[in-house]
Amino acid sequence: MSISRSAGSLWRTIKLWVDAEQQDAPLKDGAESREMNWLRVMPFIFIHLACIAVIWVGISPVAVAVCLLMYWVRMFAITAFYHRYFSHRSFKTNRFWQFCFAILGNSASQRGPLWWAAHHRKHHKHSDEDEDLHSPVKHGFWWSHVGWFTCDAAFKTDYSVVKDWAKFPELKFLNRYDSLVPVLMAVCMFALGVVLNALWPNLGTSGWQMLIWGYFISTVLLFHGTFTINSLCHQWGKRRFETRDDSRNNFWLALITLGEGWHNNHHRFATSARQGFYWWEIDISYYILKAMSKLGIIYDLTPVPEKILREGREKGK
Repeated sequence: MSISRSAGSLWRTIKLWVDAEQQDAPLKDGAESREMNWLRVMPFIFIHLACIAVIWVGISPVAVAVCLLMYWVRMFAITAFYHRYFSHRSFKTNRFWQFCFAILGNSASQRGPLWWAAHHRKHHKHSDEDEDLHSPVKHGFWWSHVGWFTCDAAFKTDYSVVKDWAKFPELKFLNRYDSLVPVLMAVCMFALGVVLNALWPNLGTSGWQMLIWGYFISTVLLFHGTFTINSLCHQWGKRRFETRDDSRNNFWLALITLGEGWHNNHHRFATSARQGFYWWEIDISYYILKAMSKLGIIYDLTPVPEKILREGREKGK
């Protein structure tokens, strides 16, 4: 009977990897819901372990170039679209581009757009309080970096927090089947390597090499680049503004996350499309968004109020 129950739990967990809205999923409630669910996070662990295969697939300049390209493109998708658009509505666009942005963000393997936005909105509502699942101040560095999303409390999407987006069936579909786009991306990376090997064998790449570098290594780098904002930007850096949390600005993290490192700025005025409030604060995502607005893809970028800019200048940090 025990073996049967274990097998049933495993099967329900596997279905949960495919369908995030599984009703019979073995999720815990109460205090236990914040304990790590090892079965559920096996795909996350596997993505890390798969990087070891670089020993066998080797390295090539084109594989490294694709790895870095996919890191930067998907980092932009997370900061500009999952964060600034879906979480804070800091600019507007039409439904077609909205869906394209959601797909691109989903390719980062950080779950669906509604799940991401719901958790981030809760983070701002309870920042560095007990209810903030990924606060390093309350729960420590490692939990805020990689622990919080491994527990059952973090798994479900609270649709009551994202009613504005839940009315779009295509977004709910992506959110429910949030592993579909990452799997397709992995397949495309393998196919790219096969095609390059067939057409230009002198490049020294292959399907397996491109899969490891273009998807697995790139995704792991993307994971931890993104996670530093949760774990480090509430502990390491300068505080220009007095906010009710411990958010901080960090130049180095702003570089690797295309602007997210200006986290104290962001917590002072979260709906701004720009997180580097001043010209000397590099915010690559904002520069790209401005270019997209010139092309008519997006519009109505929310600016930083002059009152807040003056407040920051007076602080002189």
